Amino acid sequence: MNLPIVGAIEWATVEPGDLRMEARMDTGAEFTSVHAEDIQLVEKDGKKWVHFSLLNPATNTKVPVERRLRKKVRIKQSDSEKQTRYVVEMWITVGKIRSLVEVTLSDRDHMEYPLLIGRNMLVDTMIVDVSDRHRAKSPSKGNAPL
Repeated sequence: MNLPIVGAIEWATVEPGDLRMEARMDTGAEFTSVHAEDIQLVEKDGKKWVHFSLLNPATNTKVPVERRLRKKVRIKQSDSEKQTRYVVEMWITVGKIRSLVEVTLSDRDHMEYPLLIGRNMLVDTMIVDVSDRHRAKSPSKGNAPL
C-alpha cells in the first residue's frame, strides 16, 4: 500500500467550523475524539441532534456546532471508568487526506491535544511514524499553523 506517512502529532482541520488544531494520532484508540463543551441532545423534526461548542485554538472562542446524532458509545477510560459519549460525523483533514469521520464528543480540557485521531480514520488511509511530528503537508499551506 502506498499510504502517506504522518507524525504522531499533526495539524488537522475540523469541519464544520473550519478549525485548525493540533491532533494526536493514536493507533490504540478505536474512535476519533474532539474536545467539546456545552453538549446538549435535542430533538428536531423527530430526529436526535447534538448541539455543542468547539474551541477555536486561534482565537480561544467557542464555535457553536449542530450535528445529527449518529449513536452513543461507551468508552473505557485509562482509569477504568466507563463513559457514555455522543457520536457525530465531522469532516477531518490531515495533510491531503480529508475524511468524513464518526467523532466522539468529550471533555478533553485536561488533555494536551484537543483532537485525538483514532483507528476509525487512520486505518487504510495513513501510516503513523511515532518518531516524527508535523510531517503531513497541507495541499496549500505547507505544514505550518495558520
